[in-house]
Amino acid sequence: MNDKLAEYSARIIARLANDMKSDRGDVPGWVLVTVMTAGLVVAIWSVADGQLKSVLGSALRSVSAP
Repeated sequence: MNDKLAEYSARIIARLANDMKSDRGDVPGWVLVTVMTAGLVVAIWSVADGQLKSVLGSALRSVSAP
């Protein structure tokens, strides 16, 4: 799973770098921040999926417990 994520991230970065070299202009800062944030969320989610489910389940059980 992490190999696929690393390959996907590398392709996105290469594509962004290639697009930045074109004549169309520079990528606005907010687009770069958005893409990088989304990448971080995907990376963290893929690594901590089990722990996040456990924490969420525990929180929901504690709220809904009589």
